[in-house]
Amino acid sequence: MTERTPTHEGVIAAAESVAGILPPTPLLAVEIGGVRAWVKAEVLQPIGSFKIRGAWWRLASLTPEERKGGVVAVSSGNHAQGVAWSARRLGISATIVMPHDAPAVKLANTKALGAEIVLYQRAPAEHGGEDRDAVAAKLIAERGGTLGHAFGDPWVIEGQGSAAIEIAAQLGRAPSRIIACCGGGGLTAGLALGAPDSAVHPVEPVGWDMVGQALATGAIVHAAPDAPKTICDALQPTATKPLNLNFLKGRAEPGVTVTDDEVRAAQRFAFANLRLVVEPGGAAALAAALAGKVPVDADTVIMLTGGNADPAAYAATIAAAP
Repeated sequence: MTERTPTHEGVIAAAESVAGILPPTPLLAVEIGGVRAWVKAEVLQPIGSFKIRGAWWRLASLTPEERKGGVVAVSSGNHAQGVAWSARRLGISATIVMPHDAPAVKLANTKALGAEIVLYQRAPAEHGGEDRDAVAAKLIAERGGTLGHAFGDPWVIEGQGSAAIEIAAQLGRAPSRIIACCGGGGLTAGLALGAPDSAVHPVEPVGWDMVGQALATGAIVHAAPDAPKTICDALQPTATKPLNLNFLKGRAEPGVTVTDDEVRAAQRFAFANLRLVVEPGGAAALAAALAGKVPVDADTVIMLTGGNADPAAYAATIAAAP
């Protein structure tokens, strides 16, 4: 992994690059507990996720020689689609390491964008599971290429932070706080860099709060072998990276966790009130706000980070009684 350090200036450069290829996603008013706040509708990105930001900036920043060698990424689906979309636009070959149980819609979308998919077993090692970073490293050793890590990459972090630059321009001021769905911490680190005057609240699924626990202890924490199942497939990295933790220490607010039921309630809320389809992992931040786990005021922005929902599971969630 490169020793390059992400910077606020890098976030601004990333925002300029992203603005050159993508229109801003809407900032929509939403009422929660009698307070009007805002949601950033990243579900409306071309790939249905904010991940296109970091993927684009990572690939656009490759040298001509690196572009020839192609890129290798690891992802459960949204970063995969961002890398595949960006690689196709830039004429770069892309290989994506994805879990065997990734949602079918994400696998299909990634393949349709022209990327090669290499599947791995997502399970504890003692149960035949594989380490996805090790699988990617082996591919690079055999074939060459540049790693485009989903969250522990300086350019990816800067690219995700471009959302903060957009938010400030749309709001006309720095938000008081940004509530963000959190997996490995790439988005939260980027937002912390891009919005230095705003509080940043990472929200993770119960039992998968690797960033929250790392912030509490000051050290990397790995997911337990018996970590509970979660419908938030996009928020299941087994640990954050030192790069992310270093940027979030003393900068991010204490971690917050949400249950599957709270996430489903947020999906229903977004459908009924915003007319937006949000996948489970993309609804975690909204779930925390609706459950009163994070304070909300008129300058609060809630990230709706992904909309690549499994059709059958989503239909069942929406049809269920609140």
